[in-house]
This record gives sequence, structure tokens and C-alpha cells, in this order.
Amino acid sequence: MAIFMHGLRTFSDMKACLFFAFILASVFSQAQQIEILSSGNKTSIRGLSVVNDRVAWVSGSRGMVGRTNDSGRTWKWMQPKGFEARDFRDIEAFDAVTAIIMAVDTPAIILRTVDGGEHWNKVYENKTPGMFLDAMEFWNQQSGIVLGDPIDGKFFIARTFDEGRTWHETSFDKRPAAGSGEACFASSGTNVRRLNLGEACFISGGKRARFFSKGAPVQLPILQGHSSQGANSIAIRDDKKRKNSLYYVVVGGDFLHDTVSSGNCAISSDGGLTWKQPAVAPHGYRSCVEFMDKNKIITCGTSGVDISTDGGDHWTLISKEGFHVCRRAKDGKAVFLAGNGRVARLINK
Repeated sequence: MAIFMHGLRTFSDMKACLFFAFILASVFSQAQQIEILSSGNKTSIRGLSVVNDRVAWVSGSRGMVGRTNDSGRTWKWMQPKGFEARDFRDIEAFDAVTAIIMAVDTPAIILRTVDGGEHWNKVYENKTPGMFLDAMEFWNQQSGIVLGDPIDGKFFIARTFDEGRTWHETSFDKRPAAGSGEACFASSGTNVRRLNLGEACFISGGKRARFFSKGAPVQLPILQGHSSQGANSIAIRDDKKRKNSLYYVVVGGDFLHDTVSSGNCAISSDGGLTWKQPAVAPHGYRSCVEFMDKNKIITCGTSGVDISTDGGDHWTLISKEGFHVCRRAKDGKAVFLAGNGRVARLINK
């Protein structure tokens, strides 16, 4: 806006400038559309992994897993035998035949397939009372992490270093401590993200909303204090050339009041040391956020989809359709979304 405001002399000039900015935002929002690829499935989809512009996998409730090999035109749906009643809240796929899915509640279970979902091997199970897994993240095909709600006051963490074939629980004394009423949301599989050199960060919600990385946890300017409130998803951009080069965008809010826009987004441009709220927030509770390029970001939730083109400081609502998760292709530019029985794709007109 500063470019257009330079040299304005009258109130009429300012009104014309603001009108021009409104037209630009309107044109931009109309240029972005959500195309529904699959609908009608009786499952709540929160797991989404986009391998490339053609291959994507999803997972959800009622033991459902879906896969496309043709950019979403057709889908193969499956239910791992013996796990038809489980809720697979996250999935990590590496190609058209290899994927890992995570069932959240006690007993917590992780399954792995290497034949496109024809057969699934149980690679992890935890029957500890109160066990609840929230999300998985992988640095590469060999190394990954799974995050769970606190057990005895500390967040659960397990690691794999062999493509998810085996999982090793982090010792209790090395797990991050949680505050009273603090936990994580298994809303989109994106509340834990990889950093460099095998490190990861994660965010929390409930009575407290905090950012966990190296050093002491940092309080987030996100709605908190109730079990339905807090941080749901974090996206990261690495500027590399700057000190404290990691740039973070966090979204969340209150899923019981999903049209409330206050306290639903926070940004850090100094590696997570300090946080601020955006000038124009997303238009309601948001459960997932994803960088599409250096400055363009997409976020979604049950009340709609927003896009930012300036690193998350201003958000434009492009759809009131509700989705739980949005992910960009690991190798490519395709952006998929998924929610209650639906899978969609972001397209440019």
C-alpha cells in the first residue's frame, strides 16, 4: 500500500487508492478457486500428503485411506483390514506405493504399506492409558517424528530412522513438559514441523498456546484458555541468508466458534523469538497453514479458505467451503485440500 499512497494529496486521492486496492483484492480472490475432486465419502479427512502434482494420499475416520495417481481425477479408496473403526488423523506418503498412517487414540497405532495400500503392516502400537497421537513429520524418507498429547505431564515423542519400519520412544526425561490443560490438536497433521539438522518444532493449545523449539517455550498471541482454543498448525519458511532465518506462521483459534477472526494467527520473522498478529487475519478458525512459495500462503478451516500473498500479514477469503487440511506437493506446485468426505484442489483461473 505504501507504493500507492506515496504522493497522495487529497482525501479523494486516498479514497481512489483504497478503492483500487479493494479491486485488486477482489480480482485476486476471483482468480483462486477450489475445485472439488471427490465428495460423498462418509469420513472426516484430516491426513493429507501430496507427493507430487499427480500423486496424493488422504486418511481419515472410519479407517478410510484414499490415493490418486492422476492429479485427483480418480481415487482408490481402501480400509486397512482390522482397522475399519480407527481414525487415521495423519498420513505421510513417499510415492504411489509407500505410505504411513497414524491412528490417534488408545491404542495408538502406526501402519505402513509398500504396495499402494493392498496390505498394511503394523509397525507401532502403544496401549498406555490416555495415549493420543497428534501428528507425524518426516525430514526425508528415512527419518521421521511422531508427536502425542502429554503423558504424566510431558508431551509424547517417538522417532524413526528406517523409513518408518520401527519407532523408538524418546526417554521421558528428554520430553518437553506441558502445562496444566495444555495439549496438541490432531486437526491436520501440521502442528509439528521439521527444522534443519534433524530438529523439529511444535505448537500447543488448550489452557496455553505455546511454540516449542530449542530453549524455553514461547507464548503465542493465539486464543487460549479453553480446550477448544489454541494453535493448530505451523508453517515454516527458511530465508537461509539471514540470522534467525526461520520465518513462522501459526494458525488456530477456537473450533467451537469457527467464524471468530481474532487471535487465530501469529507470525514470527526472527526464528520464533517474538511473535505478532497479522494486520488482516484469516476469516475464522483455521486448522492448517501451508507455504505455496516464498510469500504466498494458504490456510483453511471449517469456515473457509484464505490466501495471503505477503507472508501472512494480510489474508483474503477465497472460499467459505470448510476443509481441515491443505498441503502443497513435495515435488511440484499442486495444492490439495481435504475435509469432511471431500478432497479438492486449488486452481488458478
